[in-house]
Amino acid sequence: MGNLTVIMTDVEGKVHRIGNLDEGRNLMETAKANGVAGIYGDCGGGCACATCHVYVDEQWWAKVGEPDDIEGAMLDMVADVQRPNSRLGCQIRMRPELDGLSVTVAPSSAA
Repeated sequence: MGNLTVIMTDVEGKVHRIGNLDEGRNLMETAKANGVAGIYGDCGGGCACATCHVYVDEQWWAKVGEPDDIEGAMLDMVADVQRPNSRLGCQIRMRPELDGLSVTVAPSSAA
């Protein structure tokens, strides 16, 4: 078992503190395995949908970093709920500098 932790607030406002994560595990897989409401991961983590859309808490943004062009194109699909701190959970992999990362699951897009 790993020793990393992520804090996820789901679409219902429930806070999930998920620990014992291995380095390299992505947030979409983590959320689905732990019943975090609002994360669907329809494409299985292939960055081909936006059903694992999260808002990264501001204090973590610099460590998580900007989405690449492909992820940005997927986020454009949910422009009605996109924010400057939007990322896809499948593209955020846990690593030691993200221990304690806090994100909020974005609401589903109306599109």
